[in-house]
Amino acid sequence: MEKINFKNKIILAIGAHPDDNDFGFGATMARAAKEGAKIIYLVATSGQRGSSKINLTPDILSKIRMSEQKKAAKVLGVKEVHFLGYCDGELVPDIVLKEKIVRFIRKYKPNMIYGMDPSRFYYKEYGFINHSDHRAVGEATLDAVYPLARDLLSFPEHRKLGLRPHKVKELFMPSFLPDDANYFIDVTDTFKTKIKALSRHKSQIGDIKSVSKRMEGRAAELGKRAGFTLAEGFVRLKLPI
Repeated sequence: MEKINFKNKIILAIGAHPDDNDFGFGATMARAAKEGAKIIYLVATSGQRGSSKINLTPDILSKIRMSEQKKAAKVLGVKEVHFLGYCDGELVPDIVLKEKIVRFIRKYKPNMIYGMDPSRFYYKEYGFINHSDHRAVGEATLDAVYPLARDLLSFPEHRKLGLRPHKVKELFMPSFLPDDANYFIDVTDTFKTKIKALSRHKSQIGDIKSVSKRMEGRAAELGKRAGFTLAEGFVRLKLPI
C-alpha cells in the first residue's frame, strides 16, 4: 500500500464536536505531526449538549469541552484549534457553514483534509445512529472542498480578504466498517498517543481503559486488512488537480 509522506504537509481536520477528530483519526494525526506535518483542527460546535449531569449548563460544558479539546490536540501535536461556535445538535449543511469551511481551506491551503463521512445515517452492525452533526459537517466539508473552495466565483468577497481559490488534493474520511475503507494507515507506534489524547476528554470518557480496549480491538481489526498491527481505516479520495 502506498505510504503517505506527511513531511511539510498541511492538514486541515474538520469535526462536529470536541473529541470527534481525536476519536476518528487521532493516531493518524499523531503520526503526521511526528513526521513533520502542520495540523489545524476546525471544530464546528462547542459540544454543549454532551452530558447528562444536571449541574452542568450548556455554557459551562462548552468551556470545559473546548478546553479539553485544546489539551488533547496538544498531546497529538496539533498546531492550532479553531471553533466555529455552532450549537451542538443543531448543525445543518447550509451555505453559511460551507462558506466558513471554505475560508479555512483558502486561508491554510491544506494538502489534505480529514473529515467526517456523511453517507451513513446509521450503523446496524453496531446499533447506533450517526449523529446529525456528523452528517452535516461531513456534507458541508465535501461541498466546501469541491466545488466551492476551488471555484474563483464562489464567495467573491473572499478576494478582499486576500483569500484565493484552493484545490485540495486528498480527502480522508474515517471508516467505522473495515469493508468501507479503501486506505489504511499504520498507527502501531502512535496508538497510545491517541489514547492519551482521548483521556483529556474527561467530561466524555468515564473509563478510559474500557475505551482503549474497545478502540484497540477495532484498530487491530483494521490493521489485519493491511498487514499492520494497528491501523486507522479511511475512505480516501484523490481529487483531480
